Amino acid sequence: MNDRFTPGQRLALFAIPKLTAIVLAAIGVTLRFETIAEPGTVPATPPARGIFCFWHRCTLPAGWYFRKFRCSILISQSFDGELIARTLALLGYGSVRGSSSRGGAAALMALRDVLARNQPVVFTADGPRGPIYETKIGPVKLAEMTGEVIGSFYLHPQHAWTIRSWDRFLIPKPFSRVVVSWSRPVAPPLPDADPEALESRREELNAALERARLAAERYFAQKR
Repeated sequence: MNDRFTPGQRLALFAIPKLTAIVLAAIGVTLRFETIAEPGTVPATPPARGIFCFWHRCTLPAGWYFRKFRCSILISQSFDGELIARTLALLGYGSVRGSSSRGGAAALMALRDVLARNQPVVFTADGPRGPIYETKIGPVKLAEMTGEVIGSFYLHPQHAWTIRSWDRFLIPKPFSRVVVSWSRPVAPPLPDADPEALESRREELNAALERARLAAERYFAQKR
């Protein structure tokens, strides 16, 4: 066990991921998923490859829905990140530890290796601490390195508990319907793109993620 964690944290790391995975599975099997997509967009299905992004607040429904994709996800090296990594491992996910924004070259290289094995990688685009709905540059840099397009999606439960956290974290209520909303993929930047070109593509990705979210939030409202 890693010495950087306190005894209390080590106990939490032993128990919480197992309990979380059990609770998520118990809720997950009751959820009913419905898929929507922008015109011209083909939603990904397993097995899939490429880069995918979503907003942090829908981590729980996304974690259950995408478990069959066998994704690898970039997760911070913090204690909270360790909890998430261990929980997702129980659901079949791989993880790359590090940051895409602070000294993250090694993490992006590791994700490039995952893509080279024809396996998908996923970013919580505004994680791990926000601000909410503001994507980091990491997915864009990885797309530049690999030439992979970036897929954007959002999952919105019809009925959910909302946690009072920076991301307004969603916990789907049992037996809820959940819409999986896809927006058009974002093309990778050209190799060796300058900072302005990278920022322009980051803004394009941010807009795609927001279109997916807003379409999902409208979906159930329109059905009332």
